[in-house]
Amino acid sequence: MQRIAESELIINSRGAIYHLDVRPEELADTIIVVGDPERVKKVSVHFDKTEHQLQHREFITHTGYIGNKHLSVISTGIGPDNIDIVFNELDALANIDFETRLIKDKLSKLNIIRFGTSGSLQADIPVDSFVASTHGLGLDNLLNFYSYEKREADKTMADAFITQTGLDTAITNPYAFSGSDMLLQKFGEGFHKGITVTCPGFFGPQGRVLRLGLSSPGLVDKLTHFRFNNHRITNFEMETSAIYGLGKLMGHECLSINVIIANRVVKEFSKDSNEAVEKLIVKSLEALTT
Repeated sequence: MQRIAESELIINSRGAIYHLDVRPEELADTIIVVGDPERVKKVSVHFDKTEHQLQHREFITHTGYIGNKHLSVISTGIGPDNIDIVFNELDALANIDFETRLIKDKLSKLNIIRFGTSGSLQADIPVDSFVASTHGLGLDNLLNFYSYEKREADKTMADAFITQTGLDTAITNPYAFSGSDMLLQKFGEGFHKGITVTCPGFFGPQGRVLRLGLSSPGLVDKLTHFRFNNHRITNFEMETSAIYGLGKLMGHECLSINVIIANRVVKEFSKDSNEAVEKLIVKSLEALTT
């Protein structure tokens, strides 16, 4: 087994992984990831006990307990590029020996749940409602930089998406991954289920027009009308497909939970997105810890 070089796995002077500034013993096996650094304390305020509070750049980590449940909550920042950093470093914390720089013989499985915000792509999924993603469908190209064998069901979904939407594959090569069935079972009543599309930006990649025109006009309508077997696209945002793809390849259980703060079909935005996020946090923590 080849030792991982200092330039590839960067460990700082206190023995912590470079970007997150977290040591292996400071991380729980169940991890909540949030985009907004300010959202970390909105989650950890519900902890009965807090062990660690760490910060480096936009990455804030709080680790503690709700009852007997050991949890970490970590801010990722926005987008699949940040997810690439966070997930590789989380996996390294769990599955690489920092002393020898070798992959461990026995690998650990993490449970990783995203608490996020998102835009609805269906008229019947209103603002302030909750979505649990059965699949992540990526327009961001991140997973195309990794070597893996595509599952036939995921490849078929991605191919159907290209056919139905007519998106130019010179712009994006879509990929699809399913979320964790085990975690999804915890989020039943009160959660819409469906495919979450992940985009590499907030404006053009999500079909928003301010001053610049779009290479794919009518994107929102195309996503809204996509159907694959019994699945439809419920929402889009900027992280889920990267979470599901990297998580699946690394052997972790991952689920993305989002509160809808905008409905792109009926053109509405939440009147109090902060309250909506708080309700998502409370309901999701209850599902995870009971």
